Amino acid sequence: MAAHERAVERGCEAMQVFNQSPRAWRPTRWKPDDVAEFLALMKKGPVESATIHAVYLINPATKDREMRKKSADSLIHALRMGDEIGADGVVLHPGSTVGEPLDEALPRVGEMVKHALSESEGCRLLLENTAGAGNTIGRSFEELRKLIDLAGGDKRIGVCLDSCHMYATGFDIRTAEKVGKVVEHFKKTVGIRRLRCLHVNDSMTPLGSNRDRHAIPGQGEIGEKGCAAFLSEPAFDKLPALFEGPGTSGHAPDRVDVDTMKKLRKKGLAARKRRG
Repeated sequence: MAAHERAVERGCEAMQVFNQSPRAWRPTRWKPDDVAEFLALMKKGPVESATIHAVYLINPATKDREMRKKSADSLIHALRMGDEIGADGVVLHPGSTVGEPLDEALPRVGEMVKHALSESEGCRLLLENTAGAGNTIGRSFEELRKLIDLAGGDKRIGVCLDSCHMYATGFDIRTAEKVGKVVEHFKKTVGIRRLRCLHVNDSMTPLGSNRDRHAIPGQGEIGEKGCAAFLSEPAFDKLPALFEGPGTSGHAPDRVDVDTMKKLRKKGLAARKRRG
């Protein structure tokens, strides 16, 4: 309930929550009364979308038996919680090869995704593109497509695109034209119907840095023009657009950060209109 209250206070239309501590395995059990209250609040608005982010410890690519069990159990729990609260999806980092061959790691991710979906009802699982540091998986659209195929191509599998991660892996999205080209690449490789969520984070590090360092939208390397172009991309209309922070206070996003995103979107839409 507190997360919903904070979202309303900040003027949000979409929110993202963790279903448990993001850096611990111990699951949190939501009481039926709490779930009912949350669903009632969501019906009232103004928040229209709730997304769950799976815990950071999950690694679907690992071949370690204990780690695989913990990862699968945690992912299944998140999806079941998503079912309970009517979440638009559970965002998942595809994991890391941990030094193992990529062509051996990818099928393990697909296997876990397929298993987790079979143990839950209807909540989507959204694979998030990564910044490409170290041995992380999902840095390219081609890898995301491969993972979807290896998981059986289930309709519940979607994608969450993170602007900071895209920029860090070499996708230049600093103008509307460049964003459009990236979107066309995504359409041809993954398919636009798979895109269900956006993480709108600016980047503290340069293009192709492979470093995941968030900045407030408009205050990083992508800049105001780039973030405005990203937020106003026609293919992204009606998708949940989430700034993960840190915000102006140095912690969670603040009202001023949400207002900034709305202003940037308006600027982007106005610029597109001027160009015809």
